[in-house]
Amino acid sequence: MYDIIIIGSGPAGFTAGIYAVRSGRKTLLIAGPRWGGQLMLTTLVENYPGFVNGIEGPELMMNMRKQAERLGVEVISDEFTGGNFSKKPFKITAEGKSYEAKSVIIASGADSIWLGVPGEIQLRGKGISTCATCDAFFFRNKDVVVVGGGDSAMEEALVLSHVAKSVTVIHRKSEFRASKAMQKRVFDDPKIKVMWDTVVTKANGTLKLTSISLKNVKTNSESEFKTDGMFIAIGHNPNTSKFKGIELDAKGYVVRKEVKDKDGLCVYRSATSVPGVFVGGDVHDYRYRQAITASAYGCMAALDADKWLMEQQG
Repeated sequence: MYDIIIIGSGPAGFTAGIYAVRSGRKTLLIAGPRWGGQLMLTTLVENYPGFVNGIEGPELMMNMRKQAERLGVEVISDEFTGGNFSKKPFKITAEGKSYEAKSVIIASGADSIWLGVPGEIQLRGKGISTCATCDAFFFRNKDVVVVGGGDSAMEEALVLSHVAKSVTVIHRKSEFRASKAMQKRVFDDPKIKVMWDTVVTKANGTLKLTSISLKNVKTNSESEFKTDGMFIAIGHNPNTSKFKGIELDAKGYVVRKEVKDKDGLCVYRSATSVPGVFVGGDVHDYRYRQAITASAYGCMAALDADKWLMEQQG
């Protein structure tokens, strides 16, 4: 029996583990075989406080894991396979093994949707990114492209236009699905150009991205486009398919609820639809999606879980 079981091993999960165990709670963290979250696919991180010269993404996650383990968090690398949230104690399964918990924190994150074209995997972090807020700094006075047509793509393009020499938005259709307000901002920006009816078929380069291969979906004509960076903004998939009984929103993200007392004061900010189950990080946050915000949400979830457990004890 654990006081708190944390599902997920990104910044939210490990931060929740650190706070949970320091509150005196017996804590298990189910990391999964591909632990560490999206930062394991990131190179230099310069926007996480405390590292003057920046830090490599995998190194940052290794530091978080070692810190959590040193403080007493039990970390297993098994894959979370399901949970029964209909009664207490909660029963959590991971690769055939069953665990019981008085409280659960969901911190399973969200995965970026990639294009799936040749060269993309090899050049991730070498000119290919899914986060302009994270990596725009590295493309100062460079020519970059953004792939996508929704609000996220518009936001990426606008962030990049502040630092890049030029931004080209590549979209597979002849019109954006983004809101009219976001489209107007993009169309009004002199640094941003749009390439319609076009898809990326290949990312080219060895040590870094040098160009992309394109295909016009209407004419089938192919071309090569030189660029210093490609930002893919076609969406994210929250890792929520195994959380049966937990309320999700229309996009598949866990619904984070604020619970208030009889006087209207907020008691918990990271509650879910099931009392005793809390949530933190990109699995509910599709707005900010930063390591620092994920860590903050993980902290909140752990503090809320600890408070909830104290209240259950009377």
